[in-house]
Amino acid sequence: MNIVLIGYRGTGKSTIGRKLATLLHKKLVSTDEMIVKKAGPIPRIVKKYGWKKFRDIEEKVISDVSKKDNLLIDCGGGVVERPINMRRLKKNGKVILLTANISTIVKRIHKGKNRPSLTGGKSFTDEVRIMLARRKEKYKKAADFSVNTSHLSISEVVRNIWGHFHE
Repeated sequence: MNIVLIGYRGTGKSTIGRKLATLLHKKLVSTDEMIVKKAGPIPRIVKKYGWKKFRDIEEKVISDVSKKDNLLIDCGGGVVERPINMRRLKKNGKVILLTANISTIVKRIHKGKNRPSLTGGKSFTDEVRIMLARRKEKYKKAADFSVNTSHLSISEVVRNIWGHFHE
């Protein structure tokens, strides 16, 4: 069985994924890193080909990784944009949604250089607000359970998730 981390940018998927993979003795794979290895930097893909092409590449990566076992999969924030991705990931995985409030997300990621705009032209905070609203129901529908990381330490989030699997 795989453990799949989903959630918006800056909710802690990569950081939590590293700690959790070690604790659960699972290999960590990042779908965004796989995309970069396959097609180059995400900002360049989006600038040259657009978001649809990026999502096509992401869908192929999800198709490949979801066929493997005993992984901890750190998914890009928009993985829920295509329902086929979540169906594939849920076949052999438990999906954990990491959430955070808008101010926490903005504080964590506002300086990121590898994060192309999702809305084009909006302020960074407005973009986060718009995208969270757009994806909220998709995230909730996909998740087996969720953890709000806004006010928790990395260790607390990991313990929360660990506890869910060892109840």
